[in-house]
Amino acid sequence: MHKEMHNDKIAKNNKFEYTSLSNSIGSQKEAVNMTTIEEKRLSKVVLIVDDDPDMTSIFSLGLQDEGFEVYTYNDPLEVLSQFRPNFYDLLLVDISMPKMNGIDLSRQLLELDPNVKICFITAGEANIEVLRELYPTRDIGCFIRKPVTIDQLVRRVKAELD
Repeated sequence: MHKEMHNDKIAKNNKFEYTSLSNSIGSQKEAVNMTTIEEKRLSKVVLIVDDDPDMTSIFSLGLQDEGFEVYTYNDPLEVLSQFRPNFYDLLLVDISMPKMNGIDLSRQLLELDPNVKICFITAGEANIEVLRELYPTRDIGCFIRKPVTIDQLVRRVKAELD
């Protein structure tokens, strides 16, 4: 199949012609309308920060299977240097990490992107009142307690993004 492209760019609503090789008698020209190409990002973007590489891998695979675009970090300091404001739809941040805890990390990330949604991941009891004092203007209600199944994680992420 030969596709003809103009200026090597695909744009919305462009038409391309190709010759069908399945027709052995002659060449048949067909027009392909590219109206389905979206100009915007289709999937929601989730950033996962957890010092346990196994957790980030499992969470990432589960969310990717559900159509999310996922970025993972195991080092909170690396997140600070790589963070892209206004890019992520949801941050999943482990509370207990070496180098910097998730509460301090999220405070700094909110300075870079005040509108991003955050879910805290914890294996222990989180002190919700402390978090509410730190973020008086935000709804701090999203906690994901480990261990968590992928189905539970996906449901919670979808609920936060709706």
